[in-house]
Amino acid sequence: MPLPAPGAELAALMILAWAAFVSIPLALGSIGLSWDALNHHVYLGWIAEHPRFERDYLAASFQSFQYPYLYWPFYKLFMSGMPGRWAGALLVTLNIAAVPPLWMLARRFVPDRDWYGLALRWLAVALAFTSGLTLSMFDTSANDLLAAIPLVWALAFAIEAREAPSHGRWSVRHLLLLSGFFAGAAVAFKLSNGPLAILMPLLWLVPGRSWLDRALDVLCACAATLVGVLLLYGPWGWQLWSHYGNPVYPFYDNYFDALRAATGWRP
Repeated sequence: MPLPAPGAELAALMILAWAAFVSIPLALGSIGLSWDALNHHVYLGWIAEHPRFERDYLAASFQSFQYPYLYWPFYKLFMSGMPGRWAGALLVTLNIAAVPPLWMLARRFVPDRDWYGLALRWLAVALAFTSGLTLSMFDTSANDLLAAIPLVWALAFAIEAREAPSHGRWSVRHLLLLSGFFAGAAVAFKLSNGPLAILMPLLWLVPGRSWLDRALDVLCACAATLVGVLLLYGPWGWQLWSHYGNPVYPFYDNYFDALRAATGWRP
């Protein structure tokens, strides 16, 4: 029996992963509503669609100022009154976005073009989802797993760049730009991804390239990271800056004192 082409292999893996994902909320019959869900998950999805800065102050404590847009699907499903098992199935479907970059990583470390290699790649992807913490994300409205997916893409593109030729449709520089952009997206989605994103330049130093090319690679990828942060966090950060003079309010407010003094900004 011939081995499927890489595209077909990935498609089959994604279908299998989706079936496994949705089986969890379908089997449980609902999605868990934790204290966080009742306190701020619904509220954050609400203000993602209808900002309420002029009406609310610490409506959900300091969690009111988290990046809200990843909670919007949960808010819409909650407001629709959809049964918990089907709402959970739709929410966990979003996590399918983690499968392609995990498969890309597995393919680089297990490149064998035989059924044994395919089995190892699929098991490697499955292993990424089998920790207790990761599995707990399939029965909750928390967005920790969803917010981490761009960082997995950043890692996958960085590893692809280390294996890519220096010419062709996807050059090393193109792949590193994508890696940087996704690293920035991960930081925008959850600021706690920042310490991990800071380490990405270590992977952007591609072996076999001149030091000048390496320096340009890192500079371009860092610029792409900044673009990712600004594009995705910018709309939310600007609203916070406009109302509070701090784009990550109320965290690290003292770091923005000098900037507010220099610009004369007063919210």
